[in-house]
Amino acid sequence: MVTVRQLLEDKGHTIHSLGPEEPVRAAIELMARHYIGAMLVMQGESLVGIVSERDYARKVVLLGRSSSETPVWQIMTSPVITVTPEQTVDECMRIVTARRVRHLPVLDRGQVIGVVSIGDLVKAVIEDQQRTIEHLEAYIHR
Repeated sequence: MVTVRQLLEDKGHTIHSLGPEEPVRAAIELMARHYIGAMLVMQGESLVGIVSERDYARKVVLLGRSSSETPVWQIMTSPVITVTPEQTVDECMRIVTARRVRHLPVLDRGQVIGVVSIGDLVKAVIEDQQRTIEHLEAYIHR
C-alpha cells in the first residue's frame, strides 16, 4: 500500500503558506500564482489553519466582505485535519471523504513536511489499480 511519505517523494515537499494577519486577497493571489486550491496558515513554524478557495467563496464572496481588508485568520479553517507520512493513501481517502476536505497537511513530529490533495490521492489510487491490472494480465498470460 502506498504511504503519504512515498506520495511526497514523488510529488515533492513544496509548502505554500502565509501568516494569519495577511489579507485574504494575498492568499487568493498566491493560490492563483501557484495553481493550488489551498494555503497553509503558519504562525512561525506552527500550523494554525488552512484557507481554501471554498473558504473564500463562502466566507468572503457570499458575505460581501472585502478580500483586501479581511485577514486570513477570520476565514481559515482551524483546527486543521492533518496526516502523518506513515498513513496510507486509502486512509487519507477515507479522511477526505468523511471530513469533506480536499487538502491534508502532512506533519512529521509536529513539523509540516508537505500537503497532499484529493487530486494527489486519486492519482495514486488510479496508478495502484493500473499496476494491479498489469499484474493480473501478466498472470493470466503465463
